[in-house]
Amino acid sequence: MTTPPWIFLRGLTREAAHWGGFPAVFQRAMPTARIVTPDLPGNGQRHREASPATVAGMVAACRAELARQGIAPPVHLLAMSLGAMVAAEWARVAPAEVAACVLINTSFRPFSPLRQRLLAHNTPTLLRLAFAPGSAQDAERAILRMTSNRVQAHEPVLQDWVAARVQRPVSAANALRQLVAAARFSAAPAAPIPKVLLLASEHDHLVDSRCSRAIASAWHCPLVMHPSAGHDLPLDDPAWVADQVRRWWQGPPDAPGA
Repeated sequence: MTTPPWIFLRGLTREAAHWGGFPAVFQRAMPTARIVTPDLPGNGQRHREASPATVAGMVAACRAELARQGIAPPVHLLAMSLGAMVAAEWARVAPAEVAACVLINTSFRPFSPLRQRLLAHNTPTLLRLAFAPGSAQDAERAILRMTSNRVQAHEPVLQDWVAARVQRPVSAANALRQLVAAARFSAAPAAPIPKVLLLASEHDHLVDSRCSRAIASAWHCPLVMHPSAGHDLPLDDPAWVADQVRRWWQGPPDAPGA
């Protein structure tokens, strides 16, 4: 039997390139995994398309793109932030298509208030990035400061992000549509599928970690907290993320039958 592929979905205005070295780290931890990193409409290779203004529209776009690539369900979904909303909705509307979800540093209505889902001190920066971002270097440095707790270690990554912004810019209109979609999204009251793992950063400075705790409580699914990483957990500690997924999916190496 063919193992379902792992579909990686990024967050607000981000693209496949923003996974950086994480897919390679994940591949080493899960050697048999097939990893696919599609872009949401409006981002990355699809930056000239209009972003759907709803998470449901993003789900439809993802399902259509996988079908275009000849990738048949079921799939595993690993997703962060807005991408995790897409994963949760995908599992809700088509549970037979989703074998498992790993949701990273996300937040959903109705479990958390807006003040936790987007910490207020980030609002001016997000609005500036959407409507007056300045140079690509300035914009990406601002994003790195919001999303990483290890900024000094990621200078090479920053230059990759700048190149992606220059080559595949996300329009202000698409950024706004994605913000609106995230703000309006409301998740299912119960876990849409049995196999869900939540990963979150205790010191996420963009989304309050209490949001993940609230989802875990409502959905009765496991949550593992990272003690020091920022919002972009796969950037700040990719090996930790990959190891947590492996442990959850396969069990520890010394487990019977592992």
